[in-house]
Amino acid sequence: MIWLVFAFGFWAAAWALNVRLAASSLMRSRAGRLAVPAIFGITLLVVWEGVVRGLAVPGVILPPPTAIAARIAAEVPTLWLDFVQTFVKGALSGYIMGCGAAVLVAIAIDRSPFLQRGLLPVGNFVAALPIVGIAPILVMWFGFDWHSKAAVVVVMVFFPVLVNTVAGLAASEVMQRDLMATYSASYWQTLWKLRLPAAMPFIFNGLKIATTLALIGAIVAEFFGSPIRGMGFRISTEVGRLGLDMVWAEITVAALAGSAFYGLVALIERGVTFWHPSQRH
Repeated sequence: MIWLVFAFGFWAAAWALNVRLAASSLMRSRAGRLAVPAIFGITLLVVWEGVVRGLAVPGVILPPPTAIAARIAAEVPTLWLDFVQTFVKGALSGYIMGCGAAVLVAIAIDRSPFLQRGLLPVGNFVAALPIVGIAPILVMWFGFDWHSKAAVVVVMVFFPVLVNTVAGLAASEVMQRDLMATYSASYWQTLWKLRLPAAMPFIFNGLKIATTLALIGAIVAEFFGSPIRGMGFRISTEVGRLGLDMVWAEITVAALAGSAFYGLVALIERGVTFWHPSQRH
């Protein structure tokens, strides 16, 4: 009962602090904007810890954050090997190949109305296929190592980036394209100097969506066959052994990696599309 009282008392105090911060002038500063989500996250962990301990929830149902943190500290080498296998080899390599191919194919589609009418509907169909149906097929085709996970990631990230890039290439205004024509600019000059820069907000929107899809695809693919390492392999193995603290440790690492990856792409976007109104704040 003491744990429950402490958890909800902390929650009430944090709520009041966040309300005051949100209404204060501190929200205009970067530190103030970061403080509110930080306090919210800490509050969530404290309430989680208090509720689990106060209600004596078994560890096989939901371990407390302190148990998860202790498992992370004890299993750093294993978690690192799993991270490299899943994120670096599978998710990142598939992300680069899939997104790069999507941009090149989008340019080809932009050049060919036939491809636009024929390939995009097929792409929408393939994008609607369930990953749990595609993953075991690709694992059988490419083997149980990271290559099959990269192939799954390519399938998952290709079409979101493709659709956004095609839309972005059409985003430039007619007057701007006419102006390039009056300068006798070729298609490739117009593409490089006008249409690709105008498409960058759309392209980065697809790239940010693909960051989360890449990690999800690599982890799901490992459920259907993997070497003796990898986040998906570890999660499926530890669930069978009722090692929920290790499962949550892998989930935590995956969430941190995915958030950092998304943040890196968003940071690059700010540098590339600094001229766009969405970046002026």
